[in-house]
Amino acid sequence: MKPLRALVPPWWLLAFLAAVLAGPLMAMAQGAGAAASTEKTDKATPVPPAVRMIRFGVLPLGGAVESRALWTPLMADMSRSLGIPVSAYSVPTYEELDRAIGRDEIDMAFLSAKMALDAVMQRRMKVVAQIARHPSVPEHRAVLLVRKDGPLNTLEGVLAQPEKWRLARGDSRSVTGFIVPQSQLFLPHNIEMETRFRSEFVGTHQATALAVANGDADVATNNTTDFERFRQQFPVEAERLQVVWQSEQPPGAPMVVRRDYPPEFQARLQSFLTGYGKAKGARGDAEREVLKTLRAAYGYAAADDSALLPQARLEYQLGRQRAMSASWVNEAAREQRLQRIEKTYAEQVETLRAAAR
Repeated sequence: MKPLRALVPPWWLLAFLAAVLAGPLMAMAQGAGAAASTEKTDKATPVPPAVRMIRFGVLPLGGAVESRALWTPLMADMSRSLGIPVSAYSVPTYEELDRAIGRDEIDMAFLSAKMALDAVMQRRMKVVAQIARHPSVPEHRAVLLVRKDGPLNTLEGVLAQPEKWRLARGDSRSVTGFIVPQSQLFLPHNIEMETRFRSEFVGTHQATALAVANGDADVATNNTTDFERFRQQFPVEAERLQVVWQSEQPPGAPMVVRRDYPPEFQARLQSFLTGYGKAKGARGDAEREVLKTLRAAYGYAAADDSALLPQARLEYQLGRQRAMSASWVNEAAREQRLQRIEKTYAEQVETLRAAAR
């Protein structure tokens, strides 16, 4: 009698059984691994993704196309220096740029101090640089423009009967186009820019100057920097205008970047900006020409959020002026408004000063 041999399934049956059993086992292992991974991720600090491109927000000066053209050379140099694409996000109005920042569609921008303060307080952006000033460069100031040969050609005429005149002004987020003229000139004379004039047109600095020069408005807010650019682009129209008022020096416009950028990348951006135009030779000469077109002849200086303290102070003063001159149901309502202004200003100061510590 032959001995019994162990029954060994053929190889193809073994392979089939292994495949069937492996599926559930692998799924169980992956599920356990995913759970462990999720648990670990919940407890760990998320690591910011690598920066692969920069969307550069361009503050509207004349128009969206013109503003983009002004910044294109600097963005191209930034792209070469950092090794990543830099694209322009240009819009025709301050409002649209503000909305784009709120939707996180902008990674870096040159903003008015008002817009920068809002973005910083929303914890979306942080200041890394601002235009470097030099004693030989005329100070940037807000101005009021009228026609030389028009019916209105003096500041006294503007202030005496504002309801007779058509106003061309900047967006309410514009420091020199709205905030400074309102706080330093009009409110001290009990004039609300939005309500006291016969009509108003809101636009860029170029558009407001053109409106007065072409007879579509009687008086316009502007600033010395943009009016000088206007002289070069529209010499005939500029010759029709005259400055009847000039402000004290307003807060400067800063360069801001996303707050959630890795610190080392923020440092690289700041280094690029502060070093731009400082090199010797042909490259440095070319960069300095770019800076001149951007009205930043001496380049950019390192800065942090505390650079916005003057703007916070300006908005605080403007808020108090408005509260004191407005009509209220009773004095308690006015006092409540003043208390909110004080609280907002205190929060801004604390946030901005923290950046310098």
